[in-house]
Amino acid sequence: MSSLGKYFIFIFHLFKNRETFRTYLKLTLNEAVNIGWNSLVLIAIVATFMGAVSTLQTAYNLVSPLISNERYSFAPRDLTIMELAPTIIGIVYAGKVGSNIASELGTMRITEQIDALEVMGINAGSYLVLPKIVASILMFPVLVVIAAFLAIAGGYLAATITGVVSGSDYVYGIRSQFNEFMVTFMLIKAFIFAFLVASIAAYKGFYTRGGALEVGQASTQAVTSSCIAILLADYLLAQLLL
Repeated sequence: MSSLGKYFIFIFHLFKNRETFRTYLKLTLNEAVNIGWNSLVLIAIVATFMGAVSTLQTAYNLVSPLISNERYSFAPRDLTIMELAPTIIGIVYAGKVGSNIASELGTMRITEQIDALEVMGINAGSYLVLPKIVASILMFPVLVVIAAFLAIAGGYLAATITGVVSGSDYVYGIRSQFNEFMVTFMLIKAFIFAFLVASIAAYKGFYTRGGALEVGQASTQAVTSSCIAILLADYLLAQLLL
């Protein structure tokens, strides 16, 4: 509970003694490139194979004359949009971006760069952390949308190449009985997961003490805590919104 309270105090202090808007704009754009663009290739690879595998496994387990072929894409579509795209990609994002944020801030802490900013009267937490959180909130939903599209496209390629279902049946199943709220639910999860990953990783890195060994431990703790927070938030959002 003490760590949780310290975390909320840390978030509160991010909004005190802020810098100018122009300063934050430049820092946020730089972080958006580091967080979004540098994660795109990994996210694309994971999402494409995730959609392909889920489609093939669905086709394998739904072999029945009573089930029409378009159902082979119906299940992967719902699974991808509501769960795989935001949650699995969120866990990958925590490993890629969360560990980077924690190690970066942890290194700045043990080399006394954060202390130097505080001596100059700058709110180091706001200056260093707030742009990372804002960039994460802006970029991760974009990555999730791209991941959902690539997962569905990967399922289409896998289905047509292996011949388990025709392209027209796959597309018909994607469009059949589509509920638009699934996309809204996916984006809500993406925004919350983005905040959790960036803020928890920043908290772990910002309060690192010791040396290089502790920086590695903080990075590991950031990924572990972020994954647990994502799973808990996923369950709570499913209870509240579905």
